[in-house]
Amino acid sequence: MINQQRLADEFAWLASINSPPLRESVIAKYLSERLEQLGAVVQFDDAATATGGEVGNLVAKLPAVGSDAEPILFSVHMDTVEPGGQVEPVLRDGVFYSAGETILGADDKAGVAELIEALEVVREQKIPHGPIEVVMTIAEEIGLVGAKNFNYELISSRRGYALDTPGIDWMVLRAPAANRLFIEITGRESHAGVAPEQGLSAILTAARAIEPMQLGRIDHETTANIGRIEGGVACNIVPRNVRLEGEARSHDQEKLRVQTEHMRDCFQQAAQSMSCEIDGQTVQPQVVFDVQPDYPSMLVAEEAPVVSLAKAAAAAAGHDLKVRVGGGGSDANMFNAHGIETIILGTGMQRVHSVEEHVAVNDMAHVAELLVEIIRHA
Repeated sequence: MINQQRLADEFAWLASINSPPLRESVIAKYLSERLEQLGAVVQFDDAATATGGEVGNLVAKLPAVGSDAEPILFSVHMDTVEPGGQVEPVLRDGVFYSAGETILGADDKAGVAELIEALEVVREQKIPHGPIEVVMTIAEEIGLVGAKNFNYELISSRRGYALDTPGIDWMVLRAPAANRLFIEITGRESHAGVAPEQGLSAILTAARAIEPMQLGRIDHETTANIGRIEGGVACNIVPRNVRLEGEARSHDQEKLRVQTEHMRDCFQQAAQSMSCEIDGQTVQPQVVFDVQPDYPSMLVAEEAPVVSLAKAAAAAAGHDLKVRVGGGGSDANMFNAHGIETIILGTGMQRVHSVEEHVAVNDMAHVAELLVEIIRHA
């Protein structure tokens, strides 16, 4: 049923198109034309205006054929992480890799290729189906930016599938909420060799804050990380400023609040521990701790119709579809927040966000087969 050569060719072409976040115009033009060839009506929303990107989110609609089923949504994203550039996909023993020091872009171009192949098969075999809505977002990799700025009035589906998690035969029904953390510490500069006692080190304050901080895997529902530190001017100057970025994630809103407050407290306590007397005055570093909610959690019940449909489709295809708990955010978080019950399906991609990223053609064909059955059974 699945044309593996066509699928492989499609993926190779998609992977070769450079599409970093907010610079997706080239791939968007190609996908617009490709989906129109499949009979879709394509439009773009105005997310480019809100985000400063080259193009908005792509929306493609295929009308019902011989069925009065409710509309169904499929979601993928057009952008990839860095290091991108001119990706050269190579096929070795049925597996795609990047030939150079770039990511492959299987995240999420494997999902894009699988969806296109599924739509090709549905058209070729004249499979009856209800309305199909496809949303291809921009800038997913930098914080679900496209989905956050998507015009949800452009679609009518109340159920959907986001193709955006590693492996095959997995569906993610549950994913955490996240807070982005921006911390700025202001101390006091001084010559590090002549008068270090006149300085108040922002970097040392940050170190004291991070050392007792609970980071990494907090429990089965919660994680936390400090991902960026930037500060200082020169090695002979006690640093006045340092900026940090981090995050906290949890499937439980109260745990997310507690972890965020714990991280805030660590910085405040570190600042207090740095308190000292300089020129007859008691001084301590100042901390600005800014919390920005990044995305909401998602939770779809195992009894939900969208899950039952996926299970029925998998059974028809002879697949063993299992449930996995997600650890990251995806566009599905935002679709669920807007009342579109959406689960995440594995696309076969492996070692994503690294130069070792790869995906097997057989796995992509496996996923495309599942998508055909979802459309058939919807």
